[in-house]
Order: sequence, then C-alpha cells, then structure tokens
Amino acid sequence: MTTPAIAPMPSPAQGKAETPIAFIQAIASAYALRGMSASDALEAAQIEPKLLKKSKARVTAMQMELMSGAAMQALDDEGLGWFRRRLPWGSYGMLVRASLTAPNLGVALKRWCRHHGLLTDDIALQVREHNGTAILQLDEHHDLGAFREFCIVSVLRNALGVACWLTDSRIPLQTTTLRFAPPTHRDSYRVLFDGPTTFDADTNSLQFDAGYLALPVRRDEAALQHMLQRALLLTVRPYRRDRLLVEKVRHALAQHPEHCRNAEDLAAWLNMSARTLHRQLKEEGASLQQLKDAVRRDVAMELLLRTQRPIKQIAEAAGFQNEKSFIRAFSQWTGKPPSSLRQEAANKRPHKK
Repeated sequence: MTTPAIAPMPSPAQGKAETPIAFIQAIASAYALRGMSASDALEAAQIEPKLLKKSKARVTAMQMELMSGAAMQALDDEGLGWFRRRLPWGSYGMLVRASLTAPNLGVALKRWCRHHGLLTDDIALQVREHNGTAILQLDEHHDLGAFREFCIVSVLRNALGVACWLTDSRIPLQTTTLRFAPPTHRDSYRVLFDGPTTFDADTNSLQFDAGYLALPVRRDEAALQHMLQRALLLTVRPYRRDRLLVEKVRHALAQHPEHCRNAEDLAAWLNMSARTLHRQLKEEGASLQQLKDAVRRDVAMELLLRTQRPIKQIAEAAGFQNEKSFIRAFSQWTGKPPSSLRQEAANKRPHKK
C-alpha cells in the first residue's frame, strides 16, 4: 500500500511582498535594544539579513506575521519595543477577553481602548462618533522615537482586526489619518489600510461607518482560544464578509418599504447592483426573502400584541397583499393563527380589579 505524499508547506516568502522592510528593521531594533540577536526570528520568517539594508525591500504578510510572533515571544513584549514598559506575552489577548461580553462593537471597542490605557500611558485610544462616522483615535503622550510609525500603524491595524473578529465582519475604512509625514514606502499604505490615507494630519485615526458600532459581538471564549493560536492573522488577512449589509437591509425593509418593492429597487437604494446585493447577503448567510419574512414577522407581532388594530390592517402594514396570505404565513411562523395568539396574550395579562 502506497503512503500518500504529504504536500509541502508553502514558503512564507511565497505571495505578494507588500509589507515594507521598515517594519522588519524596527523589530530588529527592538532586539538590539535588549542586546539580543534577531537572527533566529529572521530565519524562521525566511528573511535574508541583507534585506535589512535595502530600504525599498518588501516582505510578505506571512513573513511579517512569523517575524512578529517570534519576536513577541523572544522579547516577551507584544509591544515590540514601542513603549517604555513591556507588554508581556498575552497582553493583547487579555484586552480582547475583556471585550467578549460586550453587547455590541461600540461597547467592546470602548472597553478595549480603556483597558489599553492600563497597559501603557505612552499612547491613548478612544472611540467616538461624529455625523454618522465612527472615529478610532490614537493620541501620542510620549515620544515614540524610531518606533513611531511601526507602533501607530500596528496598534490601529490591531484594533481594526479585533473589531472585525469580534463582529465576524469586514469593516471597510472611509479614511485613515496619520500625524507623521509620508514615508518613502507610502505606496504600501494602499495595502495596510483600505480607503484613502492622509499624512501630516491633525490626528492618528481610522474612520468608518458608525453603523458597525451597533453590530453584536459574535465571539466567545472558545473562539478566543482558537484565535489566539495565530492572533496576528487579525492584522494580515482582511475579512471578506460585511455583516453591516444585513442590518442595512433590515432597516430599509422596515423604515423605507417604498424603496423595497423588489430586489432591483432595494439594491439601487443601497447604491449597489441587485446581483451584488444577493451575492453579499449569501456570503453573510442570509437571503433577501429571509430578511423580508423576518421584518414582516417583527412588524406583525408588534402590531398584533401591542395594538387593537384589525387583522386586515396588520396584514397590510406587514406588507401582505391580503388577510388570507398573512394568516397563512403567520401560522407557518408561530404554529397558530394571529387571532389565537392575540387571545392567548390577552389571557396572560393581569386583570384590573
């Protein structure tokens, strides 16, 4: 019997080399500050030491991940020399754990930022909203020196990666602002951050649609333990799924039914094609018909249990063509006709003496 051949693991150097060597140089500097050699980490990441002397060199995302992971453990510093005080191995995992029980991303990010301040006061992070835009801001309270760019970029990308992971959603950026001057490798920023990047800005920030702050946290402790095995993937592999679309569709169906007569009308209202709408909903594990049914059911239940409106009017308000089709759909949802459910709810209410 022939033993099946085992496919060789792909080399970390395979793939697009788009990460600037400046970040690898910064990690090597962190080793030097401790009187240690970065040779083992460079070897693990398959990065030739001679590349450190080539300012225009690039490495792959996997090489960056392997180099960073090796350095964090060897130096016992997840800050990789950025701050005056080390961030011992596991620090960022602790921050994420503190956010797991948050009801939504807005609360989770506020906790993450607040607890980051317990690790170091060299920088401060905050989340705020302005005119429908969420702003994740990083303020510098201490001179970060040669680690400035590496620190700011890494912390912002880590925060965004955590936000995407917590919500299991891609969060596209509207813009990124950075207080430092454009580096020689500024072309790499089209990969580091999606959307436009502005240098020499007044603040260091990531800006995105504030609607994402309302997304529920979808992760638990078991998911965290699995994620921490390769936590750096948060910052090197962007999410494809965008869960905000489901919330936008729900809102449109409930609040703007005049724009939702069919998929084409709804897609136009959301500034996309009907084909893209169906595809992205499928990626999120949903369908337009499922969302329509869910919104109709929510509307019907609200009116049925909280008002005395006739069944016919409730059917019209829920978007049904007639009372008969509404009763049939309602019975499929709940196993009971609407009149029976309304009577049962009335019988459970305390009677006034």
